Amino acid sequence: MTPPRFAFIKARWHSDIVDEALFGFQEYVADVDVFEVPGAFEMPLLAQRLAPQYAAIVCAALVVDGGIYRHDFVADTVVKGLMDVGLRTDTPILSVCLTPHHFQETPHHIGIFKDHFRIKGKEAADAALAITAVHDGLQKCA
Repeated sequence: MTPPRFAFIKARWHSDIVDEALFGFQEYVADVDVFEVPGAFEMPLLAQRLAPQYAAIVCAALVVDGGIYRHDFVADTVVKGLMDVGLRTDTPILSVCLTPHHFQETPHHIGIFKDHFRIKGKEAADAALAITAVHDGLQKCA
């Protein structure tokens, strides 16, 4: 049996933090194809284009309040878009898209969020492995 293929899409904004989710994911899943997009808004479209080729796709972004737009609107729109892609394509699309209430680009906050993203990356790997196992089990039962 061929092992499942996974894709990891990450936004460039705050890449020093977002990359930690990828590193956490790779602690459990070594063979992953990595794609980078400019920002969170671009993730659903790329996920939709990649979905037929992968068992599951993980998308990671840090959406912060930049004072120009409502960051909660952006995060909500992105996560809904990712869910939509999963439902349309029957490919699990997992989100590590976080939007903190308070984020300041200080060493302290950056450290906190790097640690948090590393943990979320590990959780995404666990979820990707679990959901593909469930999916494989459903196919065997059918």
